[in-house]
Amino acid sequence: MAEKPSHIVILGVTGSIAAFRAADLASAMVKEGWEVHAIMTANGARFLTPLTLAALTHQPVHTSLWEERDGGGMTHLDLAEKAGAIVVAPASADFLAQAAHGLAGDVLGAVLLATQAPVLFAPAMNTHMWQHPATQANVKILQTRGNHLVGPSEGRLACGAEGPGRMAPVAEIMEQVKKLLKENAWGRKKP
Repeated sequence: MAEKPSHIVILGVTGSIAAFRAADLASAMVKEGWEVHAIMTANGARFLTPLTLAALTHQPVHTSLWEERDGGGMTHLDLAEKAGAIVVAPASADFLAQAAHGLAGDVLGAVLLATQAPVLFAPAMNTHMWQHPATQANVKILQTRGNHLVGPSEGRLACGAEGPGRMAPVAEIMEQVKKLLKENAWGRKKP
């Protein structure tokens, strides 16, 4: 008989070339014994298929605010309520702006507005986009509201440039998520 998952983690995947690394992250989370629910933005699903994350997490992948649920209810509110932690990896410049300004036009944005769980963003984008004053202002807003950040790392980017903008390594993200789950007093362990 399989053990019950120790924690419920929401993995948000946004539109960045680094989205392919979310598959490794999802796999590492499942190996840790966590129940992982993936949410993909429309742009995230252009880089990585929902089917990949569904196969790795053994859970349906959420891509729309309008998806139907058995037994009624609102998926985004249910996910927000049961989350022990939310990890947005990769977090694109566009999504950081969306989150900083409380936009809830997609399921991931709505979950972020409705949750009390700790949120960790792992930015991934071009160096100039990362260093732009607008992106830095959005990051500052998110951090001021108690959100957490891991990365970005420095190195060669998909566009060929060198500098900050790479999504943090999976091991580093996992370390931060474990810390957040441990610190999260209400923890949202699966009953």
